[in-house]
Amino acid sequence: MPEITDLDWPRRTERLEVRPVDQADVETLWRIRRLPGVSRWMTWSDPGLAEYVERAQEPSWAAATLVVELDGAVIGDLMLRREDAWAQGEVVEQAVGVQAELGWCLNPSVQGHGYATEAVADLIAVAFEGLGLRRVTALCFAENDASWRLMERVGMRREAHNVQDALHSDGTWRDGYLYAMLADEWARG
Repeated sequence: MPEITDLDWPRRTERLEVRPVDQADVETLWRIRRLPGVSRWMTWSDPGLAEYVERAQEPSWAAATLVVELDGAVIGDLMLRREDAWAQGEVVEQAVGVQAELGWCLNPSVQGHGYATEAVADLIAVAFEGLGLRRVTALCFAENDASWRLMERVGMRREAHNVQDALHSDGTWRDGYLYAMLADEWARG
C-alpha cells in the first residue's frame, strides 16, 4: 500500500489546495486551534506555541497532517492517521494499515462557504483512491453539530452514539459520535 508521502502534492480542489504540513505552517495552525470556537472541540489544545512546535516535530504528527490553503493562505488542517483494523490472530497481517481516522480544523472566519466539505471530501478521496484504504472513521463530541453534519454531508454514516465516553477539558463527561465510510460506499457515491 502506498504511503501519504508517495502521493503527488499539492492536490487542488475547485477552490482549495491541500498539501503536507511544513514547519512554516505550524504557528498559523496553532493560532487557529487556539481560537475559542475551535479549541472547545479539539482533542488536544496545546497551552503554548513552544509546546505545539515541539509536538509538530514528531514524525507521526507530520505524517498525518495536511494543510488546507485558500488563495495561498493557510485556513486549516486535515488529519489522516492510518490505523490497523481489529482482527483475529490468524489474519492480523491482513488488517495492518487498512483504515484511517480522519480529522479537520478550519478557521471559523471561513466557515459557511463549503470549504470544510470540499477539503474533507478530498481527504476521503486521498484515503480511498490515493492510499487504497478500505475504511475511514471520524469522531466528535455529540454537541459539535458542525462536525457531525459535515460527516453526513460527505456521505459518512453514524455508527455509534457513545454515552458519556469522552472527558472534555472542562472536566465533564460528554457523549460522542463515531462516523465511518467504506471504500465501496464511497465508490458508489
